[in-house]
Amino acid sequence: MGILSDDVVIIRQSEKEGDPSVITINCPDKTGLGCDLCRILLFFGLNIVRGDVSTDGRWCYLVFWVIGKPNTRWNLLKTRLVEASPAFAWAFGISRCYLSDSESQPPDLFLLKLACSDRTGLLYDVTEVLYKLEINIEKVKISTTPDGKVMDLELLGTEKRRHEVYEYLRDAIGDAMMSYDIELVSSEVTARSPASSSFAETLFSSLEEHPNGLQTSSSVSIAVDNSLSRAHTLIQITCQDHKGLLYDIMRTFKDFNIQISYGRFTIKRGKNCEIDLFIVQSDGRKILDSSKQDALVSRLRAELQQPLRVVMMNRGPDTELLVTNPVELSGKGRPQVFYDIALALKKINTCIFSAEIGRHLTGDREWEVYKVLINEEDSLPVSRSKIEEQVWSTLMGWE
Repeated sequence: MGILSDDVVIIRQSEKEGDPSVITINCPDKTGLGCDLCRILLFFGLNIVRGDVSTDGRWCYLVFWVIGKPNTRWNLLKTRLVEASPAFAWAFGISRCYLSDSESQPPDLFLLKLACSDRTGLLYDVTEVLYKLEINIEKVKISTTPDGKVMDLELLGTEKRRHEVYEYLRDAIGDAMMSYDIELVSSEVTARSPASSSFAETLFSSLEEHPNGLQTSSSVSIAVDNSLSRAHTLIQITCQDHKGLLYDIMRTFKDFNIQISYGRFTIKRGKNCEIDLFIVQSDGRKILDSSKQDALVSRLRAELQQPLRVVMMNRGPDTELLVTNPVELSGKGRPQVFYDIALALKKINTCIFSAEIGRHLTGDREWEVYKVLINEEDSLPVSRSKIEEQVWSTLMGWE
């Protein structure tokens, strides 16, 4: 049991607001561990300003300098980081040091049915409650009835704190709540809804027509060098910072089954990031095949320029906001996207008439797709371009 001591994850909180806190993780290694840890940091809303990674293939040492928030739940964060490390499986006698994503037990899902009086920011208040309770929104269908009620149907990704949902919602939305029900659902109900083919085709054709719209930066530099190390391929990246940047890089390496032996991430002036990563393939060798190098660089560039896609579209007389992001090969979507969408619309006093989450396959990739129909009963309070820019900026962590 010693492997689960406080030495696995050490968090040294900053003494001054605005200074980074330091998170140190010392545990057995596995391919994709960096992605899993960065995903947790993204879920908790932490901004990574510096990072160091070192591993010999069996044991790893990671240090993250992060900017937290006044309400960051550091003790809970530590628990989740320990649970994600292979050390957690070792301590409980699991036959292998970790379970792969395909072998891990999927979480129990619960269906939340909620009816309440509509108002601006209502959806954000609901998603904030679920975020505080660590409940992932796997699937959602929201519609507004003519009499001013909102019917909210959400599949909840964790069951640990489902009994607390009612009290938290009551505190958040008060007397606006009209009816409430939460129940365990079967695997048939929890299956993710595919996005309709016509909608998906329209979305992706629109993205192809505007390839340079809403990017983090057009100046993403990625260099591959096999001359500096006898055993590793060096990937050097220079780009603009955005929310989840390190997660996007680590997710790409995990999908390509690439191991990071040593890495360093720093943010310079003007939010420019410099990343140096010494990597090997799953067989422990350098990447010498030029076609594999090109595929990796192309994917990294796409993920860093457009980690998410945001488009405003006409749906007959209505306006629809579409947001999409790639899904990990393990099936995990990007954390907190729906939360950020709801937050962005609340900031600009824009009401949601209906919303849905689905998934769409294009080529060899799966995408998570968010459809949000904007309420235009009294005309839009801001322009469509402003809505698009506000959602994009919130998702990128620039506000």
